[in-house]
Amino acid sequence: MRAFYSDHFVLPLPEGHRFPMGKYALLRDRVASELPEVRLCPAPAASDGELALAHEPVYVSAVAEGWLTQAQQREIGFPWSARMAERARRSVGATIAAARAALEDGVAATLAGGTHHAYADKGSGYCVFNDVAVAARLMQAEWHRRRRALLRVAVVDLDVHQGNGTAAIFRDDPTVFTLSMHGARNFPFRKEVSDLDLELPDGCEDEPYLDALDGALNQLWHRHEGRPPGLIFYLAGADPYRGDRLGRLRLSVDGLAERDRRVFAAAHARGIPVVVTMAGGYGRVIEETVEIQRRTLSLATGFQQQWNNRSSHVPTPA
Repeated sequence: MRAFYSDHFVLPLPEGHRFPMGKYALLRDRVASELPEVRLCPAPAASDGELALAHEPVYVSAVAEGWLTQAQQREIGFPWSARMAERARRSVGATIAAARAALEDGVAATLAGGTHHAYADKGSGYCVFNDVAVAARLMQAEWHRRRRALLRVAVVDLDVHQGNGTAAIFRDDPTVFTLSMHGARNFPFRKEVSDLDLELPDGCEDEPYLDALDGALNQLWHRHEGRPPGLIFYLAGADPYRGDRLGRLRLSVDGLAERDRRVFAAAHARGIPVVVTMAGGYGRVIEETVEIQRRTLSLATGFQQQWNNRSSHVPTPA
């Protein structure tokens, strides 16, 4: 399985900043030492044209050239720097590359990504560009150019925070189905409307969470009867974990692994390729976040082994 990384672009954050920048390099080290079946690949940078598939060109220029206002930088949560802009490009580039690889191999991953709070015209919540939105639109364009067919996309967002930027970008797009399962009282406090939103109470534990996930996936398949998605973007946030500083839910490490297993099993049963993004994770103990994400990637490699055993790989979307 191919996995793309960009952790060598580290932002010069102020002392005491709560974003866990170090988790990306730690995760890559764990994958390199413990998951030999994962081929680590450096992320390319997304171009201005690719970013403009989901973002306003003036916003892309503001990030690239340093025009962001102080208010815009505060909403993003990062001060502007050339490295910040380049890291944002590489994060999108990693998801683009993973999406292409998933369509070839059945599954691929980025060791970052899932920047679902970014809107077409602004960033928010540590998200500069919306990597999934850009990659989804680019995959649809490339699929149509090669096959003269429509690629339907599903976004399965299981980060603890609602994917508000993704929901807004695809609000009027029937070719992309957005599913977000998140904490009802968590950021963002003004939610957007996804195609399917499931709000969970503070303190939600493994059993009710997994029951809600089963119901959400059943609704996803029911709404696509006869027109299944040809690609899933899975935001496998580690932040529903009970030890997360920003999560407010109470899932165990094993519960999160079972969540991942159910998503992969549902995709495998329907022959749908999956792009895995790590999304959020703000554990009080950073090593616990990294372990949750390592397990997600380990389960993804099992999905690929099952995929390789299929008699036919990529389905032809309706």
